[in-house]
Amino acid sequence: MKYEIKGEPLPVALVYLEAEEKVMCQKGAMAWMTPNMQMATGTGGIGKAFSKMFSGESMFQNTYTSQGGPGMIAFASSVPGSIIPFDISQGDMIVQKGGYLASDPSVEFSIAFQKKLGAGFFGGEGFIMQRLHGKGIALVEIDGYVVEYDLQPGQQMVIDTGYLAAMTGTCTMDVQTVKGVGNVLFGGEGLFNTVVTGPGKIYLQTMPISQLAGAVAAVIPRS
Repeated sequence: MKYEIKGEPLPVALVYLEAEEKVMCQKGAMAWMTPNMQMATGTGGIGKAFSKMFSGESMFQNTYTSQGGPGMIAFASSVPGSIIPFDISQGDMIVQKGGYLASDPSVEFSIAFQKKLGAGFFGGEGFIMQRLHGKGIALVEIDGYVVEYDLQPGQQMVIDTGYLAAMTGTCTMDVQTVKGVGNVLFGGEGLFNTVVTGPGKIYLQTMPISQLAGAVAAVIPRS
């Protein structure tokens, strides 16, 4: 699967396929395509369907095949931000709910359970995140711009709720309580922060969709 990404901060991924080559995508992700692209919709099996549903994706996925010759299909981001390609063959990736955009059909999905309940209920990414594994390239949406850090073994990063977009499968995630009653009540940072521990790479996003929605809602006139 060949691709190029254009147009940040309103990005689109252009995927170029050889004859009979396939690409898989999230339901409704297609923006435009050449006429020889044929779509087939399925669930990939009951297990995969429930894994996708609980990790924030649609139970259904679309697979496009380039028939009769080379073809092109475009996948646009649903929010202003970035589209990041991950080579899943190099190792599992854990991504935020709703972050998956498109991939090689050989990329697999499963539920990534956090080890501690605190991380699930208060860490900002939900008790369940989405694990991408198998082989091939996966295209993942990031809300806003992306900042990357390589964490050494035991090295940690404290992250405000919702800013963790993705991490390699070697990282672990926990939660810590914001200390001090005054800080909790007046600091504006909430009760908890997410703590990610290396080794591995983390991808942080500058404008989580929840933050964007809150900022827009605050300036909408109320009748």
